[in-house]
Amino acid sequence: MGNTRRRGRRFRTTAAGVVCAAALAALTAAPARAHEPAPTAAPTPAHKPAHWEPKDTASPTVRFRGLAAVDRDTAWVAGTAGTVLRTTDGGASWRNVSPPGAGELQFRDVEAFDARRAVVLAIGEGEASRIYRTEDGGATWTESFRNTDARAFYDCVAFFDHRNGLAMSDPVDGRFRILSTADGGRSWTVLPDAGMPAALDGEAGFAASGQCLVTAGSRDVWLATGGAARARVLHSADRGRTWTAADSTIPAADPARGVFALAFRDRAHGLAVGGDYRPDQSSPSAAARTGDVGATWRQATTPVAAYRSGVAWLPHSRTAALAVGPTGTDLTTDGGRTWRTVDTGSYDTVDCTPDRGCWAAGEKGRVARLER
Repeated sequence: MGNTRRRGRRFRTTAAGVVCAAALAALTAAPARAHEPAPTAAPTPAHKPAHWEPKDTASPTVRFRGLAAVDRDTAWVAGTAGTVLRTTDGGASWRNVSPPGAGELQFRDVEAFDARRAVVLAIGEGEASRIYRTEDGGATWTESFRNTDARAFYDCVAFFDHRNGLAMSDPVDGRFRILSTADGGRSWTVLPDAGMPAALDGEAGFAASGQCLVTAGSRDVWLATGGAARARVLHSADRGRTWTAADSTIPAADPARGVFALAFRDRAHGLAVGGDYRPDQSSPSAAARTGDVGATWRQATTPVAAYRSGVAWLPHSRTAALAVGPTGTDLTTDGGRTWRTVDTGSYDTVDCTPDRGCWAAGEKGRVARLER
């Protein structure tokens, strides 16, 4: 399949989080125009409503679908033209730390352990799918994996901890292919597929936000799919050795439709968002939730307003989360039952950290941090 339909995942090993009670209250006030705060009663310099604050990356031609938020000060973004940027001062400045010679690659996922250690995934058929690793903040990179199977197309990468992680490819020989690392991404091994359910006709992942493969805790991982008659979520409780599949409520039945992103705040409670990424198509019923480890999914009573490619739980909250896409940001405060639009800016992916740092990234070099 072409690159346009392979859009999908990343959920960090730490479940995403909240800005704080005051900022959350401001977000729920009313829908806001792009990059403008939701209306509240006479904000003062000491109390400004929560809003996405753009951070200039000086990269207007790059689309950042990979995002790894380390904390409020440190974040990594990865995107088109082999671009990787890093900030350690809250987005005030960005350092171009792109791997040398990667200009033809499309980075769609980045996993960062801290300000110095990170792993980036390039997508594509055959040798276009690669993984790089840095231990010095991007000053140098090591290519730790290059796909040599023309049938494979890697979409997403996720880690359980600083050593153990997985990467996923669209189906090969009728089953999703899983890579495994036990040394922080220095080396990778293809796992046996005997425990992987058969893929549906046309089923694949979406490399839209680095969130088609997500983890929670030390062993649980979920994989989101689309493009087939049904959009499914696959779950493994043993780090990718064996899997079970569950139908989601998000419509599929088209190569451009399905589940694009997942987020789990703990082993049991998860969110799924997606829809149809084509701008001229509607995306009804494009949000779902689970409370049983992904065994069953329930459709949102009031779903996201349109196609959404990224989702993250707000820190220190059991019920609040953000979903982002090209037409805006939606907020839930009831665990995914209902969603409302709070911003109309274009973002592809979102990630939050326990210290109340929430970041978003997308087209035209756009990166923003949630401010209050």
